[in-house]
Amino acid sequence: MSLADHVRTLGRGPGRSRSLTEAEARDAMQIMLAGNAAPEAIGALLMLLRMKGETAQEIAGFAAAAQAFGDPGRCADLDWPVYAAGRTRGLPWFLLSARLVAAAGHKVLLHGWRGADTPFGSDLDAAGIPVVTTPADIAATITRAGIAYAPLETFHPRLFALLSLREVLGLRSCINTVCRMLNPASAPASVQGVFHPSYRLLQADASILLGWRALTVIKGGGGEFERHPSKPVAGFGCRSGALFEHSYPALRDETCRLAEGSSAPSLAALWSGGSDDGFARDTVLGTAALALETLGHEDGFALATRLWDARDLGQAA
Repeated sequence: MSLADHVRTLGRGPGRSRSLTEAEARDAMQIMLAGNAAPEAIGALLMLLRMKGETAQEIAGFAAAAQAFGDPGRCADLDWPVYAAGRTRGLPWFLLSARLVAAAGHKVLLHGWRGADTPFGSDLDAAGIPVVTTPADIAATITRAGIAYAPLETFHPRLFALLSLREVLGLRSCINTVCRMLNPASAPASVQGVFHPSYRLLQADASILLGWRALTVIKGGGGEFERHPSKPVAGFGCRSGALFEHSYPALRDETCRLAEGSSAPSLAALWSGGSDDGFARDTVLGTAALALETLGHEDGFALATRLWDARDLGQAA
């Protein structure tokens, strides 16, 4: 089939159009990533999906096809997508949370795109997380360091080109959700943040179709997987391949916002003990707790606290 066939399926008009099946969505993504589609057809497909609203079958098909391009094989325990632009949030405390999960012996792959105007490299350096640029580097780096970050623009440039069409089309497309469901290292567990709550169930349903064992999706800080310690949070996803939903209580009574301002500690200062900001620490511990529970630990917060207390203060975060 050509991409035009899939555009026709979506755009025939009232009473005749329908959503793509999972197999059709997979075929459509394969065509787009192979470079065998006219740009007009790609734009039409993405905007028809936006107007209609994408289904779990479509997201699962797109994600499965996208993962197959440059697949490094299963080499991570936890998949951690990082795709929020960062304009509405402060420092990425979740990076320290990911370090704690790696300290528990789990191999963690973060991957993402933070936007051209959002500096992120210095945050990764401060958190001590190495950057990998190709699929071939992912497995070796995770084996050596236990954790790595893969920028979408270098390890999957064809998918990044589709994501970047937002600048041309003027609107977000389903590719944003596909990137969150990409799971490039075929990890059996994933943690995901969303900005719009409606996507939590969409991504949970897609995870079942993809055969994942464990997923936790939350409405997180600025759209990332990061738990606000002063607010209860609803978790959606799957456990042992079945749909999952759970409510997590607030960790502290204080209501404030990490911020923008000189009062917020740096990532390195918090990790090294140079700062003891309780709100920042509970953000790190609460986020790590959810990730650890996704991986099967019963009391994630207690484990995260032990890992935090045992961290090497002399080692760069």
